[in-house]
Amino acid sequence: MASLDSPITIIRPHLIEFGIGTAAKLGKWAAEKGYRRTLVISDAFNASRIDLLELKGDVTVFAEVTPEPDTANLEKVLAAANGADAELIVGFGGGSAMDLAKLAAVLAGSAQTLHDVVGPNKVHGPRKAALAQVPTTSGTGSEAGIRALVTDPRTKAKLAVESLHMLADIAVIDPALTFSVPARTTAATGVDAMAHCVEAFTNRKAHPMIDIYAIEGTRLVGKYLARAVRAGNDAEARAGLSLASLYGGFCLGPVNTAGGHALAYPLGTRWHVAHGAANALIFPHVLAFNTPSAPEKTKAVMAALGCQTSENSGSVFDAAYAFCAGLGIEMKLSGLGVPESDLDAMADDAFAIRRLLDNNPRDLTRADIRSIYAAAF
Repeated sequence: MASLDSPITIIRPHLIEFGIGTAAKLGKWAAEKGYRRTLVISDAFNASRIDLLELKGDVTVFAEVTPEPDTANLEKVLAAANGADAELIVGFGGGSAMDLAKLAAVLAGSAQTLHDVVGPNKVHGPRKAALAQVPTTSGTGSEAGIRALVTDPRTKAKLAVESLHMLADIAVIDPALTFSVPARTTAATGVDAMAHCVEAFTNRKAHPMIDIYAIEGTRLVGKYLARAVRAGNDAEARAGLSLASLYGGFCLGPVNTAGGHALAYPLGTRWHVAHGAANALIFPHVLAFNTPSAPEKTKAVMAALGCQTSENSGSVFDAAYAFCAGLGIEMKLSGLGVPESDLDAMADDAFAIRRLLDNNPRDLTRADIRSIYAAAF
């Protein structure tokens, strides 16, 4: 793991507006910048409440973002973006909407295609349109980062693009926008935010400059997630989760996730399990697996969650599993409709995600991955 004398690059949106009732600040900011044509990329529900953003001028809305978006969904977004000729692109929704907004901002009107830019630092800049991100869930932290993911339906693999050109000019984080998120989704997305923090904290690339965000994000989830699940309009709890999600996003750029996310991805790409639900199910298994390689940090994680454990993997698993299950999260693959016959293919898919597995504090073999899936079945 990295130490204080290790170099690190910290990336943040140029402007962050945070707090209850801040959604309308986007419209004011856009007007001050003189943007007259705006494209909002959203799902059907959030598209119905874009008035909260108080955008002026010619506003085009793309309302067909799907969960775990694939390349076909991106093509529709790019067609809308090219037709709108927008000066400002807004991602308004969960991570799917925000990731598609990032890709639209750099690919619309460009000679580059998605496959030209998959990987790190392949986007040619500068981009033509400004980019704003407005999250409506507390989970992905996508508003803070420079990565975007879409699924290739042919290979059932995530295509990851990373570029400074996808950094938002403004992120507006209004926890009031999350009040309507159902309890089950609140629970799963909250654990996703925590997983970003925990996987960065225990990561081979972990850095003291990021650790402070990682452990505080974990603590915020431990303090507020159950409250928000019980009472969706608990403003303090929602704000705590929104901050945890943002901190998780801060962790993704310089450090990124590790084994947990690698094992979660095939659930989404193969069986369309929501990203947060997939990460929540996998979380206790990988945390316990990694405990021998990061005992002190694992102890700090469990304390931040309010869980008392010994330092052995079984105790960590039991406490982490109870934390997630206590939120009402489905913790069995069979309960999510994943067939046992697919576990081998899922293990192959997860083992191929080296960009994340190579960050894991303990080597995960293909056999280890298969065993975790079997235990989670």
